[in-house]
Amino acid sequence: MKRTRTIFILALVFSLCMGLSASIGWAEDRWYKDTTVSDEYAFFDLAVARPLSVAAGIIGAGVFVVTLPFTIPTGAVKESAKIFIERPFKFSFVREFPDENY
Repeated sequence: MKRTRTIFILALVFSLCMGLSASIGWAEDRWYKDTTVSDEYAFFDLAVARPLSVAAGIIGAGVFVVTLPFTIPTGAVKESAKIFIERPFKFSFVREFPDENY
């Protein structure tokens, strides 16, 4: 039992040291990265992601109507509308162009 505990503590200390030494290299890469948005990303955002999100909002509106008999008794109509309708349309029309956070 004592040997198992010692091995566990040594492994924990070793993994902590390795994690701390590796995180510096990952953080450094972010600051030197070019911050401009590529044309391919902007095209993909405009031509693929936003139309798919509009389609998801339209399909979500249909799913919302179908699930109304289940959401009305539970009082989850607002949450359901937010998930199925509001979020896809916000993704399409409200966010900046091009947005690298998504």
